[in-house]
Parts: sequence; structure tokens; C-alpha cells
Amino acid sequence: MTITEDSGARAAINKKHLRTDRWWLGPAITVIGLFAWVAYATFRVFYQGNYWVGDYHYLTPFYSPCVSQGCLPEASLFGRILPDHPLLPYAALSLPLLLMFRMTCYYYRKAYYRSVWMAPAACGVPDGHASYTGETRFPLIWQNSHRYFFYAALAITLINTWDAIIAFQSPAGFGFGLGNIILVGNVILLWCYTFGCHSCRHVMGGRIRHFSQNPIRYKLWTISSYLNVRHMQFAWITLGSLALTDFYIMSVSAGWITDLRFIN
Repeated sequence: MTITEDSGARAAINKKHLRTDRWWLGPAITVIGLFAWVAYATFRVFYQGNYWVGDYHYLTPFYSPCVSQGCLPEASLFGRILPDHPLLPYAALSLPLLLMFRMTCYYYRKAYYRSVWMAPAACGVPDGHASYTGETRFPLIWQNSHRYFFYAALAITLINTWDAIIAFQSPAGFGFGLGNIILVGNVILLWCYTFGCHSCRHVMGGRIRHFSQNPIRYKLWTISSYLNVRHMQFAWITLGSLALTDFYIMSVSAGWITDLRFIN
């Protein structure tokens, strides 16, 4: 059959798509990055060791707040209220909330939808699923809870900030070392990621009819909008900063390295 411009018929193409470039490279890198971080984080939260440096009050964010009865008393700012069990992380109260905050994040949804679920993996590449019902049914309906997990993440980021502040203590009083730089840097990046969250941006500027009548909220909304444009970058950078902070504290705690001290 000859196909004309007005026939309405479509050309029969046996191939799934006509892309010849390496469209799969981006999704593949995303899958490798996400799974590598999840593997490291899973190992660390269930390792239940080398999470605290008592001399300098260094506590890895993977164990903050440390609320298990297995936690060292000096590392437990909020008490030890959970039973000590190999399958129960020391920070079991915070980790599930942070996990859900990240998993329901608008950027991370895009990342694992297009890479892990292939929905779709790239422009012009067919969806990996036969049907799609949107985020209206179980389990994807839970994605709509992101706004609530934002408040939990906000509280935990405040706790991480306090951890970084009290880490300036040393046996001789005020102290300052490389670990402090890493902890503070990680907290700053976490604030950039959290404050740039889409839900945070809505909290700052949503439901306002006139920005001129709300100058403070307008300023906060402006800052959040600036960070929101870079939300993807901070999403990945904070994964790296969390792993780096944890690995450094683990290395110092295990005695593999000594903390580089500038003051005390």
C-alpha cells in the first residue's frame, strides 16, 4: 500500500525505536549510581559499628539520632529507646523517614522511573510497561505523601546540624579538625537539597495572592526557587556527601586514619 499524506495510515516499523545513539548510557549510569549508594548505605546501617568518635563527638549521619539500646550512651542525644537487634538499625526512627523522603522526591521519581522502571528510558524509546495508571493506585499512590515526609526530613536535618555543632568539642574544649569541615559541609549541602525541595517551595510561597504583602515569605520562596532549579545536582551531591561523611568517621573510629586537627 502506498502511504500518502492524507491516508491516515502509519508506516509499519518492525523495530521498537529508531534511535541509534547511546540513549541507554544515561539510564545505566543512574542505575549503577543508585544501586551502589543503596548497597553501601545498607551495609553501613546494619554494620552497627565504627559510627562514633568520642574524642571529637563525630557521629555519622547514618546513625543519627542513635536511639537503640546498643548505641553508646554518649552518642545518644535523645535516649536509647529501641531494642538492640542485628536487623534493627541504630537510627531506626529516622532512616525510614529519610528513605521515603528521597524515594518520593520529584527528582528521584524521575530518576528511577526512567532508569530502573524504564518508563520511559529515553525520548522515542517505548515504555517498559504495557500500561500506566499514574500515581493513583497502590503502590505509587504513596508518592503523594512526599509533602509530609518533607517535615520529617526537615526535623532530621536540624538534628544533623546539631550533631555538626557539638562536634566542635574536644577533650581540651573547643576543637576544630578535618572532620568538622566534612560534617559542616555535609549539613550545608543537606540544607540546600531540603530547602530546594518542591514541597518546601510550596510551603514558602504557596497560597499567597500578593507577594508584596508577604516580603519574608517571598524572599524565602525566591531562595527555595533558586535551589529548586539545582535540585537534581543537590540530590546527587548529597548522596556523595553522606557517604563521604560516613566513610571518614568510620575510618577515624576504626583507627585506619587519624583526624587532621587544626585546633585541639
